[in-house]
Amino acid sequence: MAGRKPQRRREFGTVRKLASGRWQARYIGPTGLRYTAPGTFDTKTDAQDWLNLTRADIEREHWHDPDAGAVNLEKYALRWLKERGLAPTTVDRYTGLLRLHILPAFGPADLDEITPPSVRTWRADRLQATGATTVAKSYRLLKAILQTAVDDDLLRTNPCRIKGAGKEEADERPTATIQQVFDLADAMGPRWRLMVLLGAFASLRPEELAELRRHSIDLDEGSLRITHASPELTNGKRATGDPKTRAGKRTVHLPDFLLPELRRHLQWFAEKERDGLLFIGEKGAPFRRSTFGRKWRKARTKVGMPDNFRFYDLRHTGNTLAADTGAKLKDLMVRAGQSSERAQLIYQHSTARHQRKLAKAIDAEVRGQLPPPRAAVLRLRHPGQR
Repeated sequence: MAGRKPQRRREFGTVRKLASGRWQARYIGPTGLRYTAPGTFDTKTDAQDWLNLTRADIEREHWHDPDAGAVNLEKYALRWLKERGLAPTTVDRYTGLLRLHILPAFGPADLDEITPPSVRTWRADRLQATGATTVAKSYRLLKAILQTAVDDDLLRTNPCRIKGAGKEEADERPTATIQQVFDLADAMGPRWRLMVLLGAFASLRPEELAELRRHSIDLDEGSLRITHASPELTNGKRATGDPKTRAGKRTVHLPDFLLPELRRHLQWFAEKERDGLLFIGEKGAPFRRSTFGRKWRKARTKVGMPDNFRFYDLRHTGNTLAADTGAKLKDLMVRAGQSSERAQLIYQHSTARHQRKLAKAIDAEVRGQLPPPRAAVLRLRHPGQR
């Protein structure tokens, strides 16, 4: 009796010859759906070889759904923003980068239509149109979004592969001299004078100054407590909350020459309630970035500062002065409200005594560098100074 013929292994997929004479390969994937090879083949053998490789990928669990990336980039990016749990200021910044730099090029495309060559072309075009720092931020955001798509199994690999493209190499920021800081304060006028001086000699950020209140001030101690920040978004609303990092919550001890300035501002301009804002506009409302910005640009021009000198750059003056006193790194980091995992271990033991010493050293340095007429005015404003 003849033996039974061995059962043939069921063929994976099908091949067929098209009217053009070329061969097409199709198969049922793990999803239960039918898939067609992305191209046609010269011979039946070529088509069958492709099917064999695809079957091997499925068996080794290396198979990737070829239709998974058919997701609109704009919809995916907006959902990505919503799901990150980002701070309002970060959402505001990312939304601007998407709207101005990423979506005009890739918004209509599906994820799997974004290729390494298209990313290179987009980046080159952006470098011609705007600054390198903005392009680096935009590239970094696009890469992060597409990396999440890889993690979601929507893409096999990330098409953002340009080495160093997300690295920012911003120009060194300008630093104002002590005399220039006082000249800027004078040019801004009495209402905004203290804001300029605190921005420089207390190293306070604009969003921290916006949320300073009467109860934040200890005149006997000569210090300010920074507990909140109020950055202004591009829509004009303020996102009041905790500082950006835990290190942002801090007590800043002031140089003595600032105390008379602070007392006068409290008497003349600050809101009168205990929790009243320290800085408000001429009409009694919280100051707006647009209004303040116009005054700042006029003052900057009057003093002769470069056009790229921002209010935020005042911090460089205070940080440089503090560093020149020979203070320890941990004290400098505390004063400026700077944070990183490594820095927290370095400066976590900084004491109020060190901070007061730092403030007095800045006071002495400022008085020593000012011309006699200006220094004499500071002595008059500080009754305890002989």
